[in-house]
Amino acid sequence: MATDKSESAHATTPNMSTFGVPALVVSGFLGAGKTTLVKHLITDAQQQGLKLAVVSNEFGELGIDKALLQEAGGPGYVELEGGCVCCQLTNELLETLQNLWETIHPDRIVVETSGVALPFETLMTFWREPITEWVGESLAVVVANAEQVAEGRDLEGTFEQQVSSADIVVLNKVDLVAEGSLGRVENILQDMAPDAPFIRSIQGQIDTTVVFPPTPAQTYSSKRKSKPDIVPHTHEAFQAQELSFPDHITPEELIQQLQPLQALRIKGIVNTTEGPKLVQGVGPRIDLSAPPSQFPPEMLGRLVAIRRK
Repeated sequence: MATDKSESAHATTPNMSTFGVPALVVSGFLGAGKTTLVKHLITDAQQQGLKLAVVSNEFGELGIDKALLQEAGGPGYVELEGGCVCCQLTNELLETLQNLWETIHPDRIVVETSGVALPFETLMTFWREPITEWVGESLAVVVANAEQVAEGRDLEGTFEQQVSSADIVVLNKVDLVAEGSLGRVENILQDMAPDAPFIRSIQGQIDTTVVFPPTPAQTYSSKRKSKPDIVPHTHEAFQAQELSFPDHITPEELIQQLQPLQALRIKGIVNTTEGPKLVQGVGPRIDLSAPPSQFPPEMLGRLVAIRRK
């Protein structure tokens, strides 16, 4: 988390006092790379000496995103559990955002929704009192997995509703798709969100000035003038299943056991013969990497797999 600015400096910041705090709702389907993008936004804010408040909402009870973001986000990071911020937890989100404003006075706000949430419904929170009194521009940034689109997996229902709600689409994981196929991928998404600009990314690395304009006047002029339309939805089509694995399973055995599940998303930490590994899977692709430097011991050996019912 960035070091705090003095109160006098904070009070004279044009973007804060005149134009409001810019806010992003980062949405996207399960496994698109939302958390990776949010980590990039945190790092960018720290490098600029800005205070970024992050509210994350995870589908499933293990809380792996909390372990991934808590260390980077510091006191400005809050996770909301037990429901979805676009419907069941709207009041909790409102209270959380107001509390962050009153306690740390952030320069920027990011709300990361679960992979089954709709961004426009979450954006509605920024139109409610007292949030609307201090927030500035609020945009829906939807992250799309280029490999998923290229393979035509799960592109209807929730995925399409998310993309069609986007102010900006971040086409992530473009390194997993042949260069010649990216045009076709973008055409598919363009049909869903014809007015949204597209940003290609690898590991969520984007130019943050696109989502957080550096000039206050830009932020003010592009603020929404009307509330978004609401499309009712439920989460009945998805279920989260917790999986447990014994210590000292080999990475190869772990991957072999997880691939047949063809889960929409798999996340967790497993103690393998090569030490603890952060497991992240989307469909048949299972990636193992170093885990967060600090995570609750009870999280070890547990994964959450999300699938359609």
